[in-house]
Amino acid sequence: MTRIQSVRTVDVRFPTHETLAGSDAMNPDPDYSAAYLRLDTEIGSGHGFTFTIGRGNDIQVAAIESVVRMIADADVDSLLSDMGDTWRRLVHDSPLRWLGPEKGVVHMAIGAVVNALWDLRAKRAGQPLWLHLAGLSPDELISLVDFRYLTDALTPDEALDILKTAEPTRADRIAALQAEGYPGYTTGPGWLGYSDELLDTLCRQAVADGFEQVKLKVGADLGEDKRRLQIARRAVGDDIRIAVDANQRWDVGAAIDWMRELAPYDLTWIEEPTSPDDILGHAAIARAVAPIKVATGEHAANRVIFKQLLQADAVGVVQIDATRVAGVNENIAILLLAAKFGVPVVPHGGGVGLCQAVRHLAFFDYAAVSQQLDGRMVEYVDHLHEHFVEPLEFARGRYLAPRTPGASTEMRPESLERYRYRG
Repeated sequence: MTRIQSVRTVDVRFPTHETLAGSDAMNPDPDYSAAYLRLDTEIGSGHGFTFTIGRGNDIQVAAIESVVRMIADADVDSLLSDMGDTWRRLVHDSPLRWLGPEKGVVHMAIGAVVNALWDLRAKRAGQPLWLHLAGLSPDELISLVDFRYLTDALTPDEALDILKTAEPTRADRIAALQAEGYPGYTTGPGWLGYSDELLDTLCRQAVADGFEQVKLKVGADLGEDKRRLQIARRAVGDDIRIAVDANQRWDVGAAIDWMRELAPYDLTWIEEPTSPDDILGHAAIARAVAPIKVATGEHAANRVIFKQLLQADAVGVVQIDATRVAGVNENIAILLLAAKFGVPVVPHGGGVGLCQAVRHLAFFDYAAVSQQLDGRMVEYVDHLHEHFVEPLEFARGRYLAPRTPGASTEMRPESLERYRYRG
């Protein structure tokens, strides 16, 4: 019987407020942080984390420690062999579920534990996570998903049909991903605290680096947004897409009015225009600002929120997050929902290790679920990757396929020690 031999959690905080990398209209000076988990077993170690922005990261660490205690004495082989049952065991725990249910700090903590177990399982299989998932049978993938609350929008049979349709040509797409990678877009030029000169320089560099889309933060001041969009549009030209992100800044009416003012700059989408919980608000905005799309999801608490966004035609771009919901299993459910409704998935990557982790889900989606690349990219943010044992590879505007076994979520010991929060 294989058991967890030791558990280590670390409150890691990077001083990103010093450069204003990550700054936006709602979060003017964040310190990108991670509540980090390492599980050591006889068969290796698994690593997971959640992303926060500073104060409160200690609360997230405490939640992870509480969740881990639920599996402290479990047989690791059993946990890994039936990850669907493992997910349900954690998410359906009545006392912890009461604190959500299925949302917030506890749900995110479950995601960190689940992702650490997937990292361990993929390492044990000798495969990068995306390839490990893409090699599972449709029936195995279906067993990972909790369809409770989803069947009015997606039944197990419908999900199985999606996966079976993709199965015969999976190998071709896997080969293409290994040869060509996956498209990315960059948020690097657009942080709200950056100077005009830096915005211009980074936009021009993004074009030179092969990006076909850049994103700017907006929402603090309309006049400033217009001026910055003029700079960006002039720098990238007419053929590069520009998206904007309000980070939940507006009420519904204000979002509509603001976006009508910004529409002349030929925008691809408006991201998080209002509260991430406001399904009907997003739907109203989507109707009013079309053909500009509404993008959201990085703060959507669970698969049920995504279901409603899709049912209400409230989202034109689904933005999954590797650490906001309860890990890989729930993100597979969301990918299946998006495929059922025909909405492209463009994962969120702004944060500590999010690009590292979420690219595996995007690669898996193309290989085994959606079969589509049209309108699909992964956000690329060009900092903090150096703190991971396997830093992501990115070239000519594309993510290169991860090759190292695991989920790419292991942080370097020296980074953990240097940036560990000491109060």
